[in-house]
Amino acid sequence: MKNQISVCSVMAVAAVSCIDTSAARQPIMLPSQRTAAFIHKQSTEQQQSNTENALFNVRGGASKKKRGGKTASLYSTSKKTSQKTATGKKKVQAAAQEAEKKSAVSDTLTKYKAILPLTRIYITMVGAVTLVGLLLGDELSQGLLALDPIRTMYGLELWRPFTAACFLGPPSIGWLMSAYYLFEYGSSLERAFGTAQHLLFLLIQIGFLSVCSAFFGQPFFAQSVITSMLHVLSRSMPNQKVKWLIFTVPYWTLPYGLMASDVLQAGNAGAALPHVLGILSGHVYYFHKNVWPKLGGEDWLIPPEFLVNRLEGRSKAKDSISNALKSRKKGAGRKLGST
Repeated sequence: MKNQISVCSVMAVAAVSCIDTSAARQPIMLPSQRTAAFIHKQSTEQQQSNTENALFNVRGGASKKKRGGKTASLYSTSKKTSQKTATGKKKVQAAAQEAEKKSAVSDTLTKYKAILPLTRIYITMVGAVTLVGLLLGDELSQGLLALDPIRTMYGLELWRPFTAACFLGPPSIGWLMSAYYLFEYGSSLERAFGTAQHLLFLLIQIGFLSVCSAFFGQPFFAQSVITSMLHVLSRSMPNQKVKWLIFTVPYWTLPYGLMASDVLQAGNAGAALPHVLGILSGHVYYFHKNVWPKLGGEDWLIPPEFLVNRLEGRSKAKDSISNALKSRKKGAGRKLGST
């Protein structure tokens, strides 16, 4: 009996020792006090987390901040997003950008092909000669592209008159303006005269200006060609009013205005010489083409027929009409009202 009582007392003592009295020792807290304690605990944990992340960042390791389920670090690099979808097709934005690039290139090529043929060839030659001048430098380009009568006649370097007529100097604002004038005036003349007649005009200008430039020691005369184009256009409609700088002047004064502006810009009267040669050369062509035939002379500045057919072509309708008119016999038709 005593043994049973002792065993029961030992079990009771063990059960009492297992009871957690820590909660009983804690004081009873009101709801507002519990909320404040919870907020203080959360802020303490957040500060501890920020401190750990700062230590990781300074050390260069991985931080606990995750992006998309993956741990981010200082050494993580962002990869470019794929330009294709899961099916392998290109995204709409990438396709639109590629289409825009292709359209810009195609528009440029379309505008280039829309230029009249002879003017397009001249502009292309100007660009090619300018590129060669940039690659060779000033000295080599002068020795290879400039007009040299001795090398042209005795060395048979026959390209020199043409390169001298195409070289506008190194790329600059003046080069850009001269190229624009060459395109504008050349297109107007080719549209008015036709490609064959415009080719004849350019050949006459290059030949005449080669002789004059060699006599006056001018290695290049592209500016003179531009002035000759402008002079011929201005003589075709001399009294038309045009805008030059802030003034409205008659068209025939425009070549002299450009000459005056170049002289003022250069501060030297020698800058007027290319314009003077261009006006003289253009007037030689204009006089023999427009003035001399009206005085009873013969117009000998006519391109040959094969050149016109080659450069401009002849439609089948015109050929059929001309053949019909040639084959028609006089008196073969009937009079009106006859039966």
